[in-house]
Amino acid sequence: MGKVKVGIAGLGRLGKLHANNLAFKIPDAELTAACSIVPAELEYAKEQLGVADVYADYREMLEKADIDAVAIVTTSGEHCWQIEAALDAGKHVFSDKPLGITVEECRTAEAAVERHPELTFFLGFMRRYDPSYAYAKEKIKEGAIGTPYMVKAAGIDPEALAEGAIKFAATSGGIFIDMAIHDIDLMRWFLESDPVEVYAAGATFKHPEFKEAGDDETGAAMYKCENGALGFVHVGRTAAHGYHVETEIVGTEGSLRISPVPEKNLCMIYDKNGAVKECVSGFPERFAESYQLEMAEFIHCVQKGAKPDVTVYDGTKSTQIGFATTKAWKKGGIVKIEY
Repeated sequence: MGKVKVGIAGLGRLGKLHANNLAFKIPDAELTAACSIVPAELEYAKEQLGVADVYADYREMLEKADIDAVAIVTTSGEHCWQIEAALDAGKHVFSDKPLGITVEECRTAEAAVERHPELTFFLGFMRRYDPSYAYAKEKIKEGAIGTPYMVKAAGIDPEALAEGAIKFAATSGGIFIDMAIHDIDLMRWFLESDPVEVYAAGATFKHPEFKEAGDDETGAAMYKCENGALGFVHVGRTAAHGYHVETEIVGTEGSLRISPVPEKNLCMIYDKNGAVKECVSGFPERFAESYQLEMAEFIHCVQKGAKPDVTVYDGTKSTQIGFATTKAWKKGGIVKIEY
């Protein structure tokens, strides 16, 4: 098949990133339609992306647009019904994470994917496509660290974005649903085992507004996996130095550590502050290459009729683990994770 014609739904911060990749950076893709309930975003599509075919109604785009596939980058609660509608309309589907915000929604998406084995469904766990994480996975396969038995992950948003996070704290689902899904997915991926127990706790020391909204500014969780391996996840919203994402995989013969310093690049600044490494400012900067690589892989799968490594069931399990973690955080005790 020739170029894959894609319609995008959602043109917020991440939607714009995906749209620009589809429009300008992936040769086998053609961005031919865009959908948003925000008029300014449709103007952006016309003026900045050169997309003339725009829609305020998602189902109308599916019915009328000249597209082979859709990229869903809308609010999390909209993902599953939009996945189902697109697949039932005969379109290949890329959906950003999370798959859904309830297990029932996830089951709906699973059923839609199962009804259409001829179509490609791709879930956007983009960290698996980050060159450093992908390299770590290959080293594990090679036996470089023996048998992996522990993953320690940290994901902390910059203090500069805390005020924005406070505005959405009451409707975010809690810090673990909001922030830990990627780390949960990586833990399962690296350890090749699902967690069966979780203990979680939260803390708020700097911004009481999080606590007032029923949330926390920092959360920590410990997981025990089916094969006996352990996982530790630390998420937060107050990194003073920038966007901090760090992962360590510990094995019987060694360990791998990714991004111990979330450096912007290889430049070191020597000045009155000493020797300084600037840090990345947020996820669009840190994972820019990952987003492009995952979308390119989606387009490749559509063209070749291939199935991606990340499945709809990975999305369901991450949601189940996220909810169990949230339950443990609210309960203040150990929770059994059921699938």
